[in-house]
Formats: sequence, structure tokens, C-alpha cells
Amino acid sequence: MLNLLFPRICNGCDQVLQSAENVLCTDCRHELPLARHHATGNEQMKNVFYGRVPVENATALMYFEKKGIVQRLLHNLKYRGRKEIGLFFGNWLGSELADQNAFGDIDLVIPVPLHRRKRRVRGYNQVSDFARQLAHSLQADFREDLLLKTNSTGSQVFQQRFKRFRSEQVFSLNNNEAIRNKHILLVDDIITTGATLESCANVLLKNSDVRLSFATMAMA
Repeated sequence: MLNLLFPRICNGCDQVLQSAENVLCTDCRHELPLARHHATGNEQMKNVFYGRVPVENATALMYFEKKGIVQRLLHNLKYRGRKEIGLFFGNWLGSELADQNAFGDIDLVIPVPLHRRKRRVRGYNQVSDFARQLAHSLQADFREDLLLKTNSTGSQVFQQRFKRFRSEQVFSLNNNEAIRNKHILLVDDIITTGATLESCANVLLKNSDVRLSFATMAMA
């Protein structure tokens, strides 16, 4: 009866989901432009950071295409409160990374933080549930209280690449000992130029005993 009054809707196309479907309908799931660098051996994402920050491993689950299904999903996640999208992709990617030796020794999973003002307005960090599910699958600790964003900037996902790279990102770490000697998986929703992940990485790497890997839902 509840499903009749409040039918479950596909987050990709807004059609009613069938009983065996979850978050995405079968058609939308097949439409996803998968990247899965961890499974294919493609180092495209890792190479973004060549000469910038040392990265152990890096992967994205999907490719971002303007006006495509991934853009719709990220918009629904960030601005329409559909947090189940983060859980869905966290379970998906986490189950795959758990079978990869390259990600088998992750100690700590940290999501890229939102500034407290933006988080208060939105009500949540769109990356948190995705990162939490990755940590669960990898049997790693999840911490979103260690890395903080100390200035507030506008949404940068769709800015020009050059402007994004030059934009100031300010992050801080509030507990150095908590990350010492850890292999950290730093997690975001999307990577474009890599500027945000690089800025976070530079803060974490001030502790010389840290190793870093990256994971995102999508890569533009």
C-alpha cells in the first residue's frame, strides 16, 4: 500500500521502479558510462596527479558527461536530498574494491569535507554516505571529523577547468596522530582537474608517514 501511495522513483529517469530494482531502473543502470579504473588497470585518474602529489591508487566508478545520466544523479544527490544514491554507489564500488589487492590495506576513509556553513544549509555532505559504505566494505575506519574545510567557496563542479584549478581551496587537519602511518582513501563525488583532492592531499601529506589513494563516483 505504501508503494502505491509513495512509489519508489528511479533517480536517473524518474520512472517508477519495479520491485526488484533499487535506486536506478534497469535501463538507467545499463546507461551508466562506467570507468572502473580499479578493475581495468587504467591509470587515467592516477595520472592526473603525476608530478603533483604521490598517489598509491586512484579510481572512479563512472565517467561524467554533461547533460548525461551521471550529471542527473549527482544533481539529485547534492540538491534534491536523494542520499540513497551515495549509499548505492558506495556499496557498488566498495564491493569491487574489497576484491582488489591495491585497496586491500586501506586503514582510513576520509570524505572531502564541506564548509560548515554549506553543510548547515544543505543538511548533509553528499560524499559522506558514499565514503562510509566504502569504509564498511574495506573494513576500514571512517572519519569525517579529521579533515575540515576552513573557507566557504561556491560550487565548482561546472566551472571552467582553468578557473577550478586556480580557485583557492583551504583545508585543515585537526588531529595529526589519527592519520600517522595510515593508508588513507580520500573520497569525493567527482574529479575534474583534481584541484580539490590535491589540496586535501597536501594537508594530509604534511605527515610524512601517510600514504594516499583516491576514489570518486565520477570523473569528468
